[in-house]
Amino acid sequence: MKATASHQKLQFLLFGTVGLAVLPHYPHLPPLSFGFFAALLGWRLLGVRHPAWLPGRRVLFLLLLLGIVLLFTERQGILGRDAGSNLFITALGLKLMETKRERDSCLIVYMAFVAAATQFLYEQSILFGAYIGLVCCLLLALLIAMNGLQHHIAQALKLAMVFVLQAAPLAAAMFILFPRLDPPKWLAIGSETRNRTGLSEVLEPGSITNLGLSDELVFRARFDGPLPPPHQRYWRGPVMAATDGKRWVQAQNFERYPKPDPQVSGRPYRYTLLLEPQEKNWVFALDMPAEFSPPLSRNANFQMVTSEMRGQRAAYKLTSYPDYNTGPLSSAEYRDATQLPGTPSARVKDLVARLHGYDAAPELFIKNLLDHFRRENFRYTLEPPKLDANPIESFLFDTRAGFCSHYASAFVYLMRAAQIPARVVTGYQGGETNEVGNFIQVRQADAHAWAEVWLDRHGWVRYDPTAAVAPERIEYPLDVSRLSPGETIYFESAAGEFGKIVSFLKQAGLIWDTVDYGWQRWIINYNGTHQAHFLAGFGIKGSRAMLNWLGAILLAVTVLSSLAILYRRRRQLDPALRIYARFCGRLARKGLVKGTGEGPKDFAERVKAALPEHADEVDGITEIFMNLRYGRRPNPQNIERLKRRVAAFKP
Repeated sequence: MKATASHQKLQFLLFGTVGLAVLPHYPHLPPLSFGFFAALLGWRLLGVRHPAWLPGRRVLFLLLLLGIVLLFTERQGILGRDAGSNLFITALGLKLMETKRERDSCLIVYMAFVAAATQFLYEQSILFGAYIGLVCCLLLALLIAMNGLQHHIAQALKLAMVFVLQAAPLAAAMFILFPRLDPPKWLAIGSETRNRTGLSEVLEPGSITNLGLSDELVFRARFDGPLPPPHQRYWRGPVMAATDGKRWVQAQNFERYPKPDPQVSGRPYRYTLLLEPQEKNWVFALDMPAEFSPPLSRNANFQMVTSEMRGQRAAYKLTSYPDYNTGPLSSAEYRDATQLPGTPSARVKDLVARLHGYDAAPELFIKNLLDHFRRENFRYTLEPPKLDANPIESFLFDTRAGFCSHYASAFVYLMRAAQIPARVVTGYQGGETNEVGNFIQVRQADAHAWAEVWLDRHGWVRYDPTAAVAPERIEYPLDVSRLSPGETIYFESAAGEFGKIVSFLKQAGLIWDTVDYGWQRWIINYNGTHQAHFLAGFGIKGSRAMLNWLGAILLAVTVLSSLAILYRRRRQLDPALRIYARFCGRLARKGLVKGTGEGPKDFAERVKAALPEHADEVDGITEIFMNLRYGRRPNPQNIERLKRRVAAFKP
């Protein structure tokens, strides 16, 4: 390529756009691999003004070996998203170093398109989509400029935007109507390297507080009617019934428990749960889920699980009831729900006795225990003192400071000491209300643990000992933006001064969350199931019908576009030519067709010979047309004269 200033500018733009396409891969690539690509890109940018600085074949071969070594030493598996992205970005960096001809530049553009598209394997937010769309417009403008359609990059970018806008209706039709297939299982290979936080299968001191400092979104729930009040927002997760005194896990054989349908009552809450990608198959439904459909199912602990592929965003419709009765307890459940790691100590027995755990009804013992938490200087903190080898007794009698998992595990332990079946339930409590979009969004900071006690004639009943110590934890979500280890805990209360100060930003955030919910719900999560439900509302059922409608729309768009192009060309014709063509058309119907290359005068002579009675009219029309087309100073008023003459001409 000729090294002109405009060409150098085009190359700077090309390599800069490649950098923009690859930049979002920074969090996903190994540091050395990304640094290797960045070094090659910087080297190539320097080579635009100093071509002699570019490497020769030997150096290129050494760079190739270095790239292979980096891929091998920092390998992220053989298959999968991470390994493929690393390999492709490394190859793109090496290709930059041998860009010498226009063909190489075009190949770089196409590779940059692929690099930009692979970003959607990691992130699908609105802002990210807009960023990738901008990068793709730049790449398209580069193709237009390199192919000579526009020499000025600004005009090429404008033309690229026009192309994108013209293609948008077809893209929308393809998105809505083209049959969507569920992703194959192998796509999940390699995705396990993503770092996700969330509830664990093990509950131990610190497991909840680590989540309490995270604002990572877990799910959103949009309700068909009024939102449930804060004290009913318990989103059920795994149930921990087995303990060694320090850690709580699910009972080993809980799946063998009977699975009776609980008797539900009260006002039903119908909602759509939009669950963010999870490592587990857990679905956090509002307690107690009663109506749902596959792929959801409810296990013996009344926890919702899904059979869909993990690691994918998913939407589920559920109905939950705040009042329920789970029915009788099986022998296996009773054994697991009264299990203790050993005989309780004397002071535990003494506490249970003082609270009438042995000689009164369970309801009275529960009331006395909650009052004990309220009166005996227990406090709620996300950074409790370190506990010794017997954490429950140390918490109950020494430190008296902790968070939900401390209170729930101590509560259940004392219940079991009194031979009352009890267990710990983990999940999420509360959530931030978005009044703009009428949904609740739950973050990792809302992770919570509470207790369930089995009572005769009531079944499993929820008790939250944390609410006895910190009722604001139930009424208001944690203010994650103001949390840090060892600092004061703030709750998001509308009456707080800090809340008033940031109210404007808060409202803007709610609006943005609403927009993002719609994007995730209707665009990102538009899978085969949702497509079938959506199109069924328009009477389009089945893949064949979808393809027929898609073909019809494509045909209609093609015909309309062709007509628009023809009409535009017709409008661009000289008005005199357009009127003269009308004159020729009338003569053609009499068998007098104007020949190719035949001039107006010659054609007029032939017409006059065939139609002598119209000789004057033909001469007049031809004279005016010649004046308009070939006269030195054509009179614009002759257009109207020509139009009238042709209109009156009736051969």
